Amino acid sequence: MSGEHLPGARISSTGDRNNIADSIGVAISGDGAQVVVLPAEAVHWARDTEAPPGGGDLPGSASGVFVGRGAELAELRRLLAAEGEVAITQGARTRAIHGLGGIGKSALALHYAHTYRTSYTLVWWITAETPDQIVTGLAGIAMRLCPQWATTADMQERAAWAIVWLQWHPGWLLVFDNVENPDDLRHYLGTLPEGHHLATSRKATGWHAVAPTMPLGLLNAEMSANLLCTLAFGNPQAPSPGQREEAKALAAELGYLPLALEQAGAYLGETGISITDYRAQLDQVLERATNAIEPERTIALVWQHTLNAIKDRNPQAVVALNAMAWLAPDAIPRSLLAPLLPDILTLGEALGVLHAYNMISFSADRRTVSIHRLVQAVLQHHPTTESDKPPSGRHEAEQLALQALPDQDNATEPWEQLLPHIFALAASTPSRSPASVETASTYEVAAQYLQRQGRAAHTIPLYDAALAQYEQVLGDTHPDTLQSRNNLAHAYYAVGDLGRAIPLLEATLAQREQVLGDTHPHTLLSRNNLAGAYRAAGDAGRAIPLLETALAQYEQVLGDAHPDTLQSRNNLAGAYASVGDLGRAIPLLEATLAQREQVLGDTHPHTLLSRNNLAGAYRAAGDAGRAIPLLEATVTQYEQVLGDAHPDTLQSRNNLAGAYASVGDLGRAIPLLEATVTQYEQVLGDTHPHTLQSRNSLADAYRVAGDLDRAIALYEATLAQREQVLGDTHPHTLLSRNNLAGAYRVAGDAGRAIPLLEATVTQYVNPLASWRSFKRPTPRWGRPDGLVRSRADSGIRIRCVVGGCCRSR
Repeated sequence: MSGEHLPGARISSTGDRNNIADSIGVAISGDGAQVVVLPAEAVHWARDTEAPPGGGDLPGSASGVFVGRGAELAELRRLLAAEGEVAITQGARTRAIHGLGGIGKSALALHYAHTYRTSYTLVWWITAETPDQIVTGLAGIAMRLCPQWATTADMQERAAWAIVWLQWHPGWLLVFDNVENPDDLRHYLGTLPEGHHLATSRKATGWHAVAPTMPLGLLNAEMSANLLCTLAFGNPQAPSPGQREEAKALAAELGYLPLALEQAGAYLGETGISITDYRAQLDQVLERATNAIEPERTIALVWQHTLNAIKDRNPQAVVALNAMAWLAPDAIPRSLLAPLLPDILTLGEALGVLHAYNMISFSADRRTVSIHRLVQAVLQHHPTTESDKPPSGRHEAEQLALQALPDQDNATEPWEQLLPHIFALAASTPSRSPASVETASTYEVAAQYLQRQGRAAHTIPLYDAALAQYEQVLGDTHPDTLQSRNNLAHAYYAVGDLGRAIPLLEATLAQREQVLGDTHPHTLLSRNNLAGAYRAAGDAGRAIPLLETALAQYEQVLGDAHPDTLQSRNNLAGAYASVGDLGRAIPLLEATLAQREQVLGDTHPHTLLSRNNLAGAYRAAGDAGRAIPLLEATVTQYEQVLGDAHPDTLQSRNNLAGAYASVGDLGRAIPLLEATVTQYEQVLGDTHPHTLQSRNSLADAYRVAGDLDRAIALYEATLAQREQVLGDTHPHTLLSRNNLAGAYRVAGDAGRAIPLLEATVTQYVNPLASWRSFKRPTPRWGRPDGLVRSRADSGIRIRCVVGGCCRSR
């Protein structure tokens, strides 16, 4: 297979080597677990785009105070020149005393970046606390260097573009700030050797296989006094000998912690108070500190006086600071904070005061602000005057997130800016903070956005937090609480965690039967959903009776021709088909189609779905003569009714291609699958489950056609993405692993096939299916009234109606 192979990139289609006409599959997260396919045009842009002189993105400016780290700065320069990558960590002694940070790691990295900026072609600062933040940071490179392409791309594609650019253009510096897991960087450091990588981390362990480390300790007494005097007097030589001795004593009381020294110095410089008086005031707040003081206590010691001074100067600044304590610490948009204060000028004044006191820092363009994690910890745990009073700023932060929810589904950039702050709120559950339905709604709406992006795993903490809010406000059996529990169950279902999904669905059904009654529509929906989960787990013995009961009740309550009854009949037919009982499935599907044509009309989406399902059943029965014409007609109708790029149209086209392949007509199957994969990538994104399913089908077709090079490359990419998106033991992931092992075996590579097959057999949740190319139903999110599931091998798509699975604002 020809193509231009970049380091760490996979070629997913062929083309002219010199012209780089290939689409390139680029791994963008740990160990190549997520692969994004870039079109040739994007690769050309990456190759041909040069960074402007002095280009980059650094928080703040080079004018900040930097004292006492000259030796460390020189050592950092030496290590980067020799090794190419360095992690600044806290020394062992420092770690034991200052577990939360504040030692000056980020300040040293920032000063290095500013000092040597002109030595690099590009300098880029990336907040790296999570893998998603790293992807977002890389994506910013594409937006800065190639906005004409990046504005039309999603976050994953932008990050992939940045990796390709970094591979083409040497001499850059990437700064990964506040790395929590060193393994998150392993892939990037391994595939991007043409520049320097600088990381900061509170963790000193786990770096041995990733990058050399440079432990950073506390400032010594002299340097600490210099820092205080520089901030308080403007010059370390300005104070008298007595003042300098007072500065040394204050530095000792603050444990030589740079963050505490900076905030104390800023307070002294802003208020003009003497160091002697400042120390006396500190003694009134807390008993005299020692060198072994905990960092929260040290910051609290300084913070109380600083906060009082800020409150006297600008009370609204304290309001903003308290709200920021509950958001993500980095990249807080000024626009997010705007509703707190009357107007943008007032906000600017408040933030300016906080910045003057070193409580926050600005980004280079001043559009976002950051707050130190240690300051956040102190603010969150600071006791209020009344023991039962909610923590300061929490309600305001929740309201800011609620008001900032984007209105448009396609507002990718606003969503990606807001999501870290919603996740931060969901992750913190202060005991004195009252729950609210509004906050639960914020979490749910954010989860819906992630569902539409195919990022099912990310929805779980949000749905979990929403459920906790509903339980606290409305009680355990309120209908809205039950709906929220249903949503969480389906989030687990979507990532293949049936062990958690099924008990939740069982509990929800039991409670709905008790609260709403046995034949309430929501109860019927719960019964239907639970049956779908049983079926996904391979437990048709429990699924089919439940579906039969649900159908009988639908017919009794709603009538024989009600749309929900027809949907239930469709689901039961799908369950029959899944166990090979086509003798019962086909008549039921035929009857459902006839009724939908009569009740809903010939071109209603549900009618088209029934037609598609019936064609799939014909195909599963070996009756391609009836399946293919029906699928061809259905594709045409989908195109006319829903449009060429609608997900349902793409699914129908994918099914038609599968039917062509099943009769050996690869000449029509492969081009149709290739076109469908491309459209799925454009419409649903590179990692959506339907995109991955279609890619898997295309790999199957390549394998059958004998094109093992392309089949294996696509199987590998699909497996990596399913591991990332769905998890290591999801049925679809296991299917991909099984398919890849089969392709290795056909290619004669038993050395790779056998271990993969052994692992697959061990992990497969359904041993009977582990050796078959059985494509399990794929959850598809994004509609409040349903959960669509697919079988690419049979063409059957079954919507398990969930009756408002997700709320909308």
